[in-house]
Amino acid sequence: MQLDGPATFPSASASERDRRFAMDLMQHLVVPTFVLDPAGRVLIWNKACERLTGLSAEAVVGTAEHWRAFYAEPQPTLADLVLESRFSEIHAFYRDFSKFGLNDFGAAVEDWCDLRHAGRRVYLAIDAGPIYDDGGAVIAVVETLRDITAQREAQDALATLAALDGLTGLANRRSFDQALDLESKRCARAGTPLALLMMDIDGFKLFNDSYGHGRGDECLRVVARTVGNAVRRSVDHAARYGGEEFAVILPDTDLAGARAVADRIRLAVEALRIPHRAAPVGTVVTVSIGGVSVPRPDPDGRNLLAAADAALYRAKRDGRNRAVVRPMALAGRLRPPAVPLSDCA
Repeated sequence: MQLDGPATFPSASASERDRRFAMDLMQHLVVPTFVLDPAGRVLIWNKACERLTGLSAEAVVGTAEHWRAFYAEPQPTLADLVLESRFSEIHAFYRDFSKFGLNDFGAAVEDWCDLRHAGRRVYLAIDAGPIYDDGGAVIAVVETLRDITAQREAQDALATLAALDGLTGLANRRSFDQALDLESKRCARAGTPLALLMMDIDGFKLFNDSYGHGRGDECLRVVARTVGNAVRRSVDHAARYGGEEFAVILPDTDLAGARAVADRIRLAVEALRIPHRAAPVGTVVTVSIGGVSVPRPDPDGRNLLAAADAALYRAKRDGRNRAVVRPMALAGRLRPPAVPLSDCA
């Protein structure tokens, strides 16, 4: 482009008008936004940001105390980390992120946040990016916040439904398989014990034949609820393995602990006193339980599953309504037959 005469620049008053216009524009954005200067002080804390966080612009503009909107103690926000080019530390401050990315414009994360001044916990999509001058120096960092709590809760609800058995409300087979794989690998790395219980309802086919499938479904629901109630720790995982069979994963649990849980489940089911006139043993619904505990598991959980299944076969063979929980080495020798014991036996 050819210029006639020397280049001219906007007057100071024109620059000031542009600056004020930009600030007014940002103040009225519907997206919660704040801006930091190169020293980490707040230049802009827009109205949407006030509404989201419950912290007024008056309380933070001109200060570096914007952290108070998000944390109980001083901690860098994403904008601070971008401003100071501390990208490698983002993971340390956003441990629960479900999305993380770096791009030419800065960084993006999603995370839960306790907005103390607003009195609520929200799931935020957070983006922070630098603004450069003509020389390439950072003159500000802009952070935007989007409340996507509803979307996250909907996703979590769908994930929960996908992980549950529709009849009993326990975890389903897919969820069990994932949990067993995860816990096997975790306990193998940590060198901590892992126990697994497998159980099924004694003579359940005979129960269905005698009382009908409606009563059979109700029996499954009641037994499942009893199994779930007997598993008391949040880290334990009770699941419907298939048909009338249930499974319980017990992380960090030794042989004595596994036996205690197995006995608790067996006695609790028997105490329900659900009539079973065709029961292979007794006159009420009972369960047979096979279990195994290993001090340091193989990362491949299938070996643990095979050993627990062999112990379950032993419990059935020995008369049902009993729990056989063995160390891994012993349980592994109790191979089930090619044809499982019949409910009619």
